[in-house]
Amino acid sequence: MASTDPVIPPLDDLGDALHDLDGFRWLPGIAQILDGIETAATTPLTADQTQTMCAVLAGSTGADVLTLIGLLIQRLTTPATNPALRALPDTQAKAAQAAGEKAAYLLTAHDLHQPAAEAAGAIDGI
Repeated sequence: MASTDPVIPPLDDLGDALHDLDGFRWLPGIAQILDGIETAATTPLTADQTQTMCAVLAGSTGADVLTLIGLLIQRLTTPATNPALRALPDTQAKAAQAAGEKAAYLLTAHDLHQPAAEAAGAIDGI
């Protein structure tokens, strides 16, 4: 029989990772991201909310948070969309852009999203 205990266990590895990133809250948007992750991890969810959370985080290539992160990295490393990089030497700017494009490609790869989609499907009974 499945447990229905509503007590949320300690964050363990997730808490350690949040703590490791806490010193970067001064970067625009990072505090909100960290707070959002902590809230999602510590708020009791229904099975339906859990299924939806898995899909929204990483289970739907092109329409999930993981895709957003990949596209944000690409945007941040592209001189055309990040004026701070326009003063870099051309080779340095191109290397940053190529690495950002690779990050976006890898973070939007279907295989990376499949386990979260499968988890969502398992919870939903699909």
